[in-house]
Amino acid sequence: MAMKVKAVEKLLKFDKNSAGVYRYVMSPEMYSSLNQKKVIKEAALRSGVSQGVMQACWDAAGEVIKAWATEGHSVALPGLGTMRFGLRSKSVEDVNKVKTGLITSRRIIFTPDVDLKDELKNTAIVITCYDRDGKEVKRVTSDDEGNVEDPEDTSNVNPNVNPNPNDNTGGDNTGDNGNGNDDGGDSGSIVDGVDEG
Repeated sequence: MAMKVKAVEKLLKFDKNSAGVYRYVMSPEMYSSLNQKKVIKEAALRSGVSQGVMQACWDAAGEVIKAWATEGHSVALPGLGTMRFGLRSKSVEDVNKVKTGLITSRRIIFTPDVDLKDELKNTAIVITCYDRDGKEVKRVTSDDEGNVEDPEDTSNVNPNVNPNPNDNTGGDNTGDNGNGNDDGGDSGSIVDGVDEG
């Protein structure tokens, strides 16, 4: 089994006055979004229980996860990892300036299980390259080390690479110092979520 990725040549502008440069931008190919009904049907088939029972269990688990996460718990998602809520906020020196207006966003933080990360690490990646006219120009099969980003470990994160191509903040700071509060991390110079280097 292999993950399919496409690299498309796109015109990128790194500032308003720039004419721009063409760069190949990679993204995973997504075939479709599997809806809940299909997931329930397949899970029922694999577990040997009826779809009605599976749906009831699915709904109950979802309600429990939401309730516990909003109470400040890191909640286990069987076979997947853990989920917790967090936030991004500005920092201030004076305690009298602490207010909810400092919160810039609320976040859902997912930490994958080792088995799930190993599955991703061991999945081959096939890259199909397309030029600016949409013509296929090259195919590449992965020979990388299969490193999987750990959202809890920021010690090896390259600050010049934005992990979320739809987020122009230049990086993701998940460090909450154990108290569920994020101290920022919204600085960076990446435009359109693409690393210039």
